[in-house]
Amino acid sequence: MLEFAVALPVATALASQAVAAAIPTIPPATKEVKPFKVSVPQAAIDDLKRRLRNTRWPEQETASGWSQGVPLHKAKSLVSHWEAKYDWRAFEKRINGYPQFRTEIDGLGIHFIHVKSKHEHALPIILTHGWPGSVVEFLNIIDPLTDPTKHGGKAEDAFHVVIPSQPGFGFSDKPRAEGWTVVRTAKAWGELMKRLGYGTWVAQGGDWGSGVTHALGHIRPQGLVAAHVNWPLVFPEKFPDDPTPEEKAAMDAAATFANDQFGYFKEQATRPQTIGYALADSPAGQATWIYEKFQAWTDNRGDAEDALTVDEMLDNISLYWFTGTAASSARIYWENARNGGGFDAGRIELPMAATIFPKEIYRAPKAWAEAHWPNLFYWNEVGKGGHFAAFEQPALFADEMRKAFRTIR
Repeated sequence: MLEFAVALPVATALASQAVAAAIPTIPPATKEVKPFKVSVPQAAIDDLKRRLRNTRWPEQETASGWSQGVPLHKAKSLVSHWEAKYDWRAFEKRINGYPQFRTEIDGLGIHFIHVKSKHEHALPIILTHGWPGSVVEFLNIIDPLTDPTKHGGKAEDAFHVVIPSQPGFGFSDKPRAEGWTVVRTAKAWGELMKRLGYGTWVAQGGDWGSGVTHALGHIRPQGLVAAHVNWPLVFPEKFPDDPTPEEKAAMDAAATFANDQFGYFKEQATRPQTIGYALADSPAGQATWIYEKFQAWTDNRGDAEDALTVDEMLDNISLYWFTGTAASSARIYWENARNGGGFDAGRIELPMAATIFPKEIYRAPKAWAEAHWPNLFYWNEVGKGGHFAAFEQPALFADEMRKAFRTIR
């Protein structure tokens, strides 16, 4: 008994140290743009694997398919792969292959990837992710955008690429007080592009990144000349009494989303802190919370793996886990639900463009966009891809960026 009594505090202390090391410590940012490298402590990886091995599972669902959420056998397969086969260090090496930086804007350290093209007259573009996405979504389009001649494009189609992590996401700081709406983030992006020395630039976004991009369209920071989204936030004030087939499809899809897929949205918009406790403590919970959206919103034949590889999804899921951003990222819903955030961003005078992917949550008709965007300069509907457009179809997405902004250069 004496030996056990002595050993227990030691074991507890060691466990506490491991948990404390589970979230990397990031040095405070300054207004200076400083290089940044991702480096997750081995203790954090060991802690993750221990938690995965000790997952306590619920019983199997009582309905077939995904109607009650992630099926038990799919959850177990994902967690097993994460614990036994997934290699975070390979992803770490990959993302560190791109120039990354942190800088303080409006009191918050902002992490971003910044890759400059070798081609003269490249157009600067800022790409904004949403939830449950991250900068991971855009990694496969960096090379096609910055060096188009190697990917079927022309030198005059090149971009300088800036990919920030939204506040509360990834390696950006977590806000310590309320107020970080899409408008505040858009203002921060304007300051970021100014700080990087870009006098003329364009913006792109999907999901909450679309919200930020629409906000950019409203505030029009210095240098912003046009924007593109793959989820236009355009809704009529009143639905037409006699809708076209395209309008009817959009209305039905929006209704299905609101009635059958809205639980996560309502939870994060009302109680992000509560769901944060569960997701921050359980990697299996964090994984399935995100995995469900990859299945629901990608262009697939029933499984998320039809659209994205397991490792690609785990790159993104692991980023949430290792940065401990379950609650801070969820608050984007809480912040914007209280500040006019919704599926209609209103009239925007900035030149706007859009590409519509077939498995988007709902497909806004062009007529709705024309009513909101008097300076609509590009619209295209493509044949494959879903809500995570750049992640799912990087080559197609990159080509759309070239086509959309060709007339803006």
